[in-house]
Amino acid sequence: MSHTLSPSDTPTLSAETLQCDVAVIGGGPAGLMAAEVLAQAGVAVHLFDAMPSVGRKFLLAGKGGLNLTHSEPHEPFVGRYAGREQQIEPLVRAFGGPELRAWAQGLGVETFVGTSGRVFPADMKAAPLLRAWLQRLRGQGVLFHMRHRWLGWADEGVLRLAAPAGEVRVAAKAVVLALGGGSWARLGSDGAWVPLLAQRGVAVEPLRPSNCGFDVLRADAPVGETRRAFLQELLGRTPAPTVGWTPHFSEKFVGQPFKTVALSFTDSHGRSFSRRGEFVVTATGVEGSLVYAASHLLRDEVQAHGHATFHLDLLPDHSPERVLVEVRHPRGSRSLSSHLKSRLGLDGIKAGILYEHLGKDGMNDPVALAHAIKALPITVVAARPLDEAISTAGGVAFEALDAQLMATAFPGVFCAGEMLDWEAPTGGYLLTASMASGRVAGEGALRWLGRSAGA
Repeated sequence: MSHTLSPSDTPTLSAETLQCDVAVIGGGPAGLMAAEVLAQAGVAVHLFDAMPSVGRKFLLAGKGGLNLTHSEPHEPFVGRYAGREQQIEPLVRAFGGPELRAWAQGLGVETFVGTSGRVFPADMKAAPLLRAWLQRLRGQGVLFHMRHRWLGWADEGVLRLAAPAGEVRVAAKAVVLALGGGSWARLGSDGAWVPLLAQRGVAVEPLRPSNCGFDVLRADAPVGETRRAFLQELLGRTPAPTVGWTPHFSEKFVGQPFKTVALSFTDSHGRSFSRRGEFVVTATGVEGSLVYAASHLLRDEVQAHGHATFHLDLLPDHSPERVLVEVRHPRGSRSLSSHLKSRLGLDGIKAGILYEHLGKDGMNDPVALAHAIKALPITVVAARPLDEAISTAGGVAFEALDAQLMATAFPGVFCAGEMLDWEAPTGGYLLTASMASGRVAGEGALRWLGRSAGA
């Protein structure tokens, strides 16, 4: 059984149906990798993307230095894909960090391992790698059709695409969908594909933000239901939680980072997170690498209970006993701020967050102050919107796919990349799994066509 797809690519084909072996929808890393596998086997591949050029999110990810993958061993690497280790493991076993580095080297791009274990191109840039990749794909015969937005299928199973000259249709023997998640819509990942697949009986989990920031509950706002909130609910009103920082803290510290801190959190199911790192204060809350690393636990807890409270250790190199001794040390005529700075090195944003949460009375209680320095509670009440997230959770359920990532409800249609229901922290894990799944989908399409890799 074969299926057709409904996009076409050039204005001259707008009134006809384009016939092709395989149509790849989506020009991110997963789609490009699927196209490469197919083209290497001699298959005629047409790749369609809604944007004017491919790899836009890939280029953005490399703006501060392209993190290709991570150098850690296979077992801990697979453990980063919370809840989907079983499904991701065979993908990255076949194409993990070492294979990705070798692949980059084949494009003339040398890589190195940073101090954190992350792997980067030698020049840290994404553009040279993408240019070399596209040049190789074009040399292998891949045809690119830009500004072609997928609209779904016509009744006869032909793909429909909105192109500059009007709607075009594509009949393909196999289709690889690599449409991304729902974050960074302006770069092409807008989640518009969700209802198109759901209408065809493909199970799709709701898209949710991942590697995201959060809005915090104001330090002076109560957690949980208050009498006023209860009365408002009886009157049919839903009061919004008081989010963000106090004006004094916002004016001084929005945009500044917390450095050398540790974040710990245990959710209502007993799942725990504890790590050192950095994050940034935003106008309404927190974001940054340390927050992103815990975001899947915080997000799920907020979704289940309306709030989640993590604890911040402002001095992870100091024991609680030492902190208490230093706080209690006689300060004579010095101000408390000067005392904390001289004895513990606490000033700036770290001192500011203590005043934000403790107030003057709490700051003058040595036991309360020492406890807050080592375990300051910060409550978050909402994840930032989906389009602000680095990546998304949710998507096409693995249970709806076979081992080659083909939709069991729609034979001949394969799915890859961030549109699958998995998530991972930053650190090269997202890109590695996206490319690995693209390879598997491409190999699956080859099998569907009765071909083999390298044929």
